[in-house]
Amino acid sequence: MKVEKKVVFRLTKCYSIAPLHYRGQDCILVAAEKTDRCLLFDRKGELLDTIWEGPGGTMSMVQIPGSDGQFLATQKFYSPNDSADAEIVAVYPEENGGWGVRTLVKLPHVHRFDIVKRNGTNYLIACTLKSGHKYKDDWSMPGKVYAAALPDDFTAFDKEHPLELQVIRENMLKNHGYYRVTENDMDTCLISAECGVFRFVPPENAEREWEVEQLLDAPASDAVLADFDGDGEKELAVIAPFHGNHIRIYKKRGNALEKVYEYEKPADFSHAIYGGELCGKQTLVVGHRGGEKNLLAFRWEETGGYRSELIDKDCGSANVFHYVHEGKDVLISANREIDEIALYTLEDISG
Repeated sequence: MKVEKKVVFRLTKCYSIAPLHYRGQDCILVAAEKTDRCLLFDRKGELLDTIWEGPGGTMSMVQIPGSDGQFLATQKFYSPNDSADAEIVAVYPEENGGWGVRTLVKLPHVHRFDIVKRNGTNYLIACTLKSGHKYKDDWSMPGKVYAAALPDDFTAFDKEHPLELQVIRENMLKNHGYYRVTENDMDTCLISAECGVFRFVPPENAEREWEVEQLLDAPASDAVLADFDGDGEKELAVIAPFHGNHIRIYKKRGNALEKVYEYEKPADFSHAIYGGELCGKQTLVVGHRGGEKNLLAFRWEETGGYRSELIDKDCGSANVFHYVHEGKDVLISANREIDEIALYTLEDISG
């Protein structure tokens, strides 16, 4: 692939990325892991606004469906050892300019969350990396997965009146990975932890329970599902173990998953992940934050199986987001290890 890189901003420990539709325009949010800003960009990479100056600690952001610029975000998750005060906040543009922030729910150690929809009902699903600790690097209290049906109006919630959550899965050690996968026009949730990779399916209605299916019984940090080889069935791509250095792809063989590819080099502290179409082909993108700190693309080739390509080096991507702008494929990357927000415009030149 031909790659054109454009550095659009310097943000200390930039981490979280999310799309935001606001005032008729498709925009991009980028926020910091440490105490720093949340910024709003257009899809050319031009800075539009500062959402907040702090407190930071933002792991995830998701637009409230159907809204004009309203979104949910995590705050105060600064690291696994400094996340006891973490919460999910509702953010909204104010009539007189600026942005308001209101606590939706305080949820210690909340790392990833999303809003998914089924049969007209929106559900919040939230994952805690752990449930507490007594000392640094204590993993003795595994994380959990929480959920709640969401109302259309969020204005009733604040610190004194939080959203009520229900635990839908316990004992999720190092509960790190989350990826939304749409199947048969329905949102499903891919969650990765030390105990494996699970698919969570929202209930048919708010009175029913979530369906949970274990896809892989092996430690994982993040995972995606995509039909990389074009045979009509999705493969499972996995980063393993927690913040690990292995990039693997599994294929369904009968009732089991079989590993069909593993990247031949150690990709230390693999973290950023995307699985889907890129320049007309199903592609896996992984960024790792240690070692060579590469941003990599993996594709299936009919003649030689899976092949890796280098998008960028020495960048240390924490998260990436893919979109198409003016007919061109773009990856925006939070290159956390060098405090850099970058756009990569990609073009397939394989012929």
